[in-house]
Amino acid sequence: MQKGKYLAAKAQKMGTLKKAIILHGWTYSHAGNDPLEKWQPFISDLESKGIECELPRIPGIAKDVDQFWTLEKYVDWLKKITTKENKVILIGHSNGGRISLTFAKMYPEKISKLILIDSAGIYHNGLPLRFKRFIFRNIAKVGKKISNSETLRKLIYKVAREGDYSEATPSQRKTMINLINTDLSEVLRKIKVSTLIIWGKKDSITPLSDGIMMHKLIRGSQLEVIADAKHSPQFTHPSEVAKIIYEYL
Repeated sequence: MQKGKYLAAKAQKMGTLKKAIILHGWTYSHAGNDPLEKWQPFISDLESKGIECELPRIPGIAKDVDQFWTLEKYVDWLKKITTKENKVILIGHSNGGRISLTFAKMYPEKISKLILIDSAGIYHNGLPLRFKRFIFRNIAKVGKKISNSETLRKLIYKVAREGDYSEATPSQRKTMINLINTDLSEVLRKIKVSTLIIWGKKDSITPLSDGIMMHKLIRGSQLEVIADAKHSPQFTHPSEVAKIIYEYL
């Protein structure tokens, strides 16, 4: 048995085990690789501190489905996962944070602590984002009118700065379009759950200004910034992020 699992089992026996559900961001499999494997060092660090972790595969993101999903549907999906649990620690990274925030607003009684890691949810309407939304909505039409070249399509995705979209299936693309057009500003104001916000200072995907805005809008929240981290500090600084979470709990 791995050290983390041993310590978690010991904590469970002592009645001190805490349960965390982790919602990952956009991620896809490549050539048989499991994209969720990169979470293991971070999960091991949490489990070594007596925090049991569950990392479900989010439909339409980590696994394909035959229809696009709305934010409301994700909330219903998460509600089913938490039905048999007492209050859980909910950890959301990137788009997983967007789902976590909406769930926390609707079902605060199911959450003991909300932890956001470089979360999505702040709506931007600057020129780069408007261009990205245009590309997402019209890529099929643009592709047919301009060229059937795969190289050209990849170039368009690169200009839009969205590699995830180029790798997504049709239903995943519809889901992504639906979610990035969601503004959670009012949801943030209504969060009543104790909230920890962790952010990579060098994040260029969801910039630190988003984290600062969330901290401002979520009453009583705590913001921790990791100076040399980017969008996924739980991967590049797993022990540091786990320590921040443990001390917060």
